[in-house]
Amino acid sequence: MTDQTSKPMPKGSREERLKQALRENLKRRKAQSRERSQILAAPDAGLDKAGVRGPDESKR
Repeated sequence: MTDQTSKPMPKGSREERLKQALRENLKRRKAQSRERSQILAAPDAGLDKAGVRGPDESKR
């Protein structure tokens, strides 16, 4: 009595699954990168700049 579900898959299908997973991961990372660059490029990125001083501003 052997279990049919524990049959090893052919090597080609594993490689295809890995290729697909890598492609999906790359797409996700690119989308995240685009979102971050859009947020940083926005003139008013929702950051409160009132309490932030630049490196050349002294305490008053």
